[in-house]
Amino acid sequence: MEPDHVLAGYRVATRADRHDWQDVSLPSAGLVSLSDCVVDLVPVDPSGWDDWFAGPQEAEIAREHAGKPGLHVLGAGFATADVPGLLADIADGGWDISAGSLPERLARRERFPYRSGRRLGFELVGFDSGRWHTWTCLGGLVADVHRATGVQPGSWGLIQDEQDARRAAQWLTDSGLGDPKVFLWTAALLTDVTRATLQTGE
Repeated sequence: MEPDHVLAGYRVATRADRHDWQDVSLPSAGLVSLSDCVVDLVPVDPSGWDDWFAGPQEAEIAREHAGKPGLHVLGAGFATADVPGLLADIADGGWDISAGSLPERLARRERFPYRSGRRLGFELVGFDSGRWHTWTCLGGLVADVHRATGVQPGSWGLIQDEQDARRAAQWLTDSGLGDPKVFLWTAALLTDVTRATLQTGE
């Protein structure tokens, strides 16, 4: 039996205040995102090309060594049903399935252990030539989605209901409003990976 959600990996990220160019319906502070359009990320390697950690312990070590206040370890996963389309989109963007990479983790369909972290909600994201954009970073998309579907972000700037998030992602993809940066939008499930989780190894 396939898992409901597949592990994408872990990111070490700040939380952000709402920028002037972001939708006013977003919370003014404490925004959670996996996109470096909105938050600062700690890279896996010195080149800064990869921001995806394979495991939570590795991400926590990087968070501690970064020596920067306000960093959190985020776990990210995608619905299993969305993985084939997402892998095709990532391949079109030039990212191959090398060992230890995000596409390789998605391809092997490792279960996303979100029960071992605090579930935060869903973010609409899309891949673009090595970067991940969020619907909150491209002008007007939050308002467009709300007008068309009634879906809007809640706590931490995330969508709390999975079906709402998937419906909004599908509408955004069909609308073409992310062009030319994003053509395929997907709902990423985000969790806050706590120290207690890391210590118990759950």
